[in-house]
Amino acid sequence: MPESPRCGHPPRRKRFGQHFLHDPAVISRIVQAVSPAPADHLVEIGAGRGTLTRSLLQTRCSTLDAIEIDRDLLALLHHELAHERRLTLHAGDALRFDFGALSRERSGPLRIVGNLPYNISTPLLFHLLKHRGAISDLHIMLQREVVARIAARPGGPDYGRLTVMLSPWLRAEPLFEVGPGAFQPPPAVWSAVARLTVHPEPAFAVSPHFGAVVAAAFAHRRKTLRNALRGLVSAGQIEASGLDPGARPGTLPPEAFNALAQKIVRSDPGAEADRAE
Repeated sequence: MPESPRCGHPPRRKRFGQHFLHDPAVISRIVQAVSPAPADHLVEIGAGRGTLTRSLLQTRCSTLDAIEIDRDLLALLHHELAHERRLTLHAGDALRFDFGALSRERSGPLRIVGNLPYNISTPLLFHLLKHRGAISDLHIMLQREVVARIAARPGGPDYGRLTVMLSPWLRAEPLFEVGPGAFQPPPAVWSAVARLTVHPEPAFAVSPHFGAVVAAAFAHRRKTLRNALRGLVSAGQIEASGLDPGARPGTLPPEAFNALAQKIVRSDPGAEADRAE
């Protein structure tokens, strides 16, 4: 029989990619990194069994909104944390959550915290980017390799499409790594916590074709720009952007891809913008 929320923990749902953080030292380091202030509106993605939730409620934050897709876990949290007036629990999928509406309701920007499910981490990051005007920063745990890709620099082995696509909007800072033993059950991979700070303004004026150029360039990352972007940007246009058509995509800074994107003239820029995701 499934466990009742009032008698132990509900069973783990594999389809949700659940690995529950339980290490007090790791939880403490996350809370210290966030360092909530009295005016802060925190949003926890994936409250799980509430271990991080309880620690965040011990800070001076103004409000804490916790999103949880597992309704059995949510029932447990409702039962155990009903007395917490600063806490609002939300049942649902963070991939469909309207962070903009919540920011308006809270009358201020949101600070995102959470151990993101690794099976949806990339689409969730891009969903959060759509609501970047409502978010000031993110302190999130991801698979260690994903954090390395987000924070990579041109020329490194981890530098790629994810790095470039996030760079106009976010400043990435890896904070610390977390071993499998910090979770129950332990995942098969190491994790890492990163701070992602939303730029008040984009790092550069992003072309509507930026995503299409980045996707094409890194689809075959060992190709030269001339070959990778064939049909999108000509060798002459690459040279006119101040770039070498024989260069490899992994050596270029993010703004170089935007310079290439600005050379594209298409009748339907909205379609290209969609490809950015």
